[in-house]
Amino acid sequence: MQRRRIGALDVSEVGLGCNNFGMRIDAVQTERVVGAALDAGINFFDTAEQYARGQSEEFLGRALALRRSEAIVATKFGHPASGPESGGRPENVRKALEGSLRRLGTDYIDLYQMHRPDPNVPIAETLGALDELVKAGKLREIGSSNFAPGQIRQAAEAVPEGAARFVSVQNDYSLLRRQPESGALTECERRGVAFIPYFPLANGLLTGKYRKGQPVPEGTRIASMPPQNPLLTAQNLDLVERLVAFSESRGHTLLELAFSWLLSRPTVASVIAGATKPEQVHANASAANWTLSDADLREIDSIVPRPM
Repeated sequence: MQRRRIGALDVSEVGLGCNNFGMRIDAVQTERVVGAALDAGINFFDTAEQYARGQSEEFLGRALALRRSEAIVATKFGHPASGPESGGRPENVRKALEGSLRRLGTDYIDLYQMHRPDPNVPIAETLGALDELVKAGKLREIGSSNFAPGQIRQAAEAVPEGAARFVSVQNDYSLLRRQPESGALTECERRGVAFIPYFPLANGLLTGKYRKGQPVPEGTRIASMPPQNPLLTAQNLDLVERLVAFSESRGHTLLELAFSWLLSRPTVASVIAGATKPEQVHANASAANWTLSDADLREIDSIVPRPM
């Protein structure tokens, strides 16, 4: 498994999203999935205090108990974005961190991410609290999530010299959602900030499980969503068919295309995707081995145009 950088962290270019832990799978299955990830060379695990009301962190902590030194653990605070016990107030940041450390069963977190911007707290105050926690040895690096380009810029400009800064941004980005290319991704490139795509498979639409004219498979993520799903549009299903044809004509799968296309962006540090079974982990881990040529990328642009 190739490695990329998030600040000082050396992370696998395929990561494991942990939002299924405690929601779709129990602690025993979580251990199987996490073990399979580590054995496959995945060292980057992304969770949040909000996932399964803290159970995701608990299950991940238990699964990593004997292999913590092999893992880069990322979690998030501040969801909802504001409120008396959430958001970016310094006291909330400190309290949230102590809760995450306890649930994860660790004395430090590798990457601590602000889940959403807090419109009611100056970002400099939040960054000040995070800097103190970095200096105390409880955090290695800090990052953000769901930040717009202007908010990325504002956070970068609010950091005093020598203080901890956001080294990553985690936003929604995939072949079916290319908007970050005209906003957050460009700002990250300009500032040397790592970009971590979430929903890299567009909630599963880019796995190849969902095909035009076929029923949605039972037990899948999209099957559990409301009937009028905004993802399952005729336009998206048409795009999926064209992307499947593109991949198969080159001896690859749509899953491999989804991962490898994101990793063709130098600013992308790790593609995090969830899994509920070890087999899914293995498929994800091997999906990043396709090096797309310039001609391939141009043809992909003709199928799914760049944002204006």
